[in-house]
Amino acid sequence: MELQQVNPWRALIALCVGFFMILVDSTIVSVATPAIQEGLHTDINSVVWVTSAYLLAYAVPLLVTGRLGDRFGPRRLYLIGLAVFTLSSLWCGLTGTIGMLIAARVVQGLGAAMMTPQTMSVITRTFPGERRGQAMSLWGAVAGVATLVGPVVGGVITENWGWEWIFYVNVPVGVIGFVLAWWLVPALPVHSHTFDWVGVALSGAGLFCLVFGIQEGESYDWGTMWSFVSVPALIVVGLLLMAVFVWWQARTRVDPLVPLVLFKDRNFSLANVAICVVGFVITSFALPMMIYAQVVRGLSPIESGLLFVPMAVLSAILSPVVGHLVDRYHPRLIAGFGLTCLAVGLFWLGAAIGPDTPTWQLVLPLIVLGLANGFMWSPISVTATRTLPPQRAGAGSGVYNMTRQMGAVIGSAAIAAVMQARLAHHLGSSAGDLAATGGSTTTVHLPPAVAAGFARSMGESIYLPAAVAVLAIAAALFFRNPHGERRMAAQLGKDQVPAGSVDGL
Repeated sequence: MELQQVNPWRALIALCVGFFMILVDSTIVSVATPAIQEGLHTDINSVVWVTSAYLLAYAVPLLVTGRLGDRFGPRRLYLIGLAVFTLSSLWCGLTGTIGMLIAARVVQGLGAAMMTPQTMSVITRTFPGERRGQAMSLWGAVAGVATLVGPVVGGVITENWGWEWIFYVNVPVGVIGFVLAWWLVPALPVHSHTFDWVGVALSGAGLFCLVFGIQEGESYDWGTMWSFVSVPALIVVGLLLMAVFVWWQARTRVDPLVPLVLFKDRNFSLANVAICVVGFVITSFALPMMIYAQVVRGLSPIESGLLFVPMAVLSAILSPVVGHLVDRYHPRLIAGFGLTCLAVGLFWLGAAIGPDTPTWQLVLPLIVLGLANGFMWSPISVTATRTLPPQRAGAGSGVYNMTRQMGAVIGSAAIAAVMQARLAHHLGSSAGDLAATGGSTTTVHLPPAVAAGFARSMGESIYLPAAVAVLAIAAALFFRNPHGERRMAAQLGKDQVPAGSVDGL
């Protein structure tokens, strides 16, 4: 299939069907956790692994799957990943034990990891630089909206049809996505690489130790896990392995898994910092908000999820507008505005949360967060990928998505620790009893004094992602203007100029 005969917008829309589905699955299970716990007759520690196993299997292989897309073609990897994801979704719904559900979620996460880098790679390789902002705006809207509508969709499905259907619904969507991708996504040229198997082993082991330690640290009270293995030791081993991995990437004679030359581009490096923070923030703030809504306010899963609707709708409306702005203006201005809204909205939301706060006072900061989602995803992703050469698209996409997912994992672990600390501060010994319930609204009936302390604990927990969001603002302030680079490239008659040749300030 010749690239010039392909409509890149149709290909992008086809890819976004599957991309939306796998991101929804990152958050949809959180609302169904009590139902899964009851349906499979298990405890809260076991059912938490339904989400943890998916995130772990999703995050660890991203570097490898991005590179595999370069080697064997993003279309082929995407279709294989979508098939794996769809079939494992069916397995999730059919399982009758918590152990089998966790195993199925691991396979589902592997399928998602195969798919995700290919979406950005196709955008990078099929859209010219001057139109990539609009394409990335759609990709960013899908990423932003999917993470927000997961709780809404999960609440509706769980209350009306049962937890199994949050997985069954993936089957027809997956089939439709597979047909569309087979029909509309081009078979792009592959780049012959010698595969860096040492890098695969080092990155896989390092990321597993690091992600597993961070993700499960709270479950083990950041102490001993088994015998002589402790959470701090596992994290240190992960960091050491990743340091050895970077050293190996700089010295290997074969094609490196992560070409370190990517990080010589200031925009790519800063965009990775920003997207790591965004992954941290979006994952971490939703958890205390959902627990507050259900435990303190007594809202149902559907009603709790509906609080996020204004944010998701505003984000979807703004994304195409922002896409046009990204192709015309300095990304520092657009991303900086969105990330500032993110920090302001979170500080406002944390301050507003109370046992008797009117709903409209919660919706106002959530609208500001909708502005943030509309303005931050596209300029950050475009800034990361605009100057990537085609042969580096898969590697760059893998790094970018792995960074985002690592931020989400760290955010999930960090917010759990902060929530526990704030509950202990406000409620003392009763905090442990509340934590043991797993946040189930069917078992928790809070007296007014406890409700006030619980509400403030959740509100103060949101200050953590609000403070972390400031780091992304700082990163965006140092973005270079890529439009200046493109103008120079046109004057020189080249497709791209070396990173750093134009400051664009």
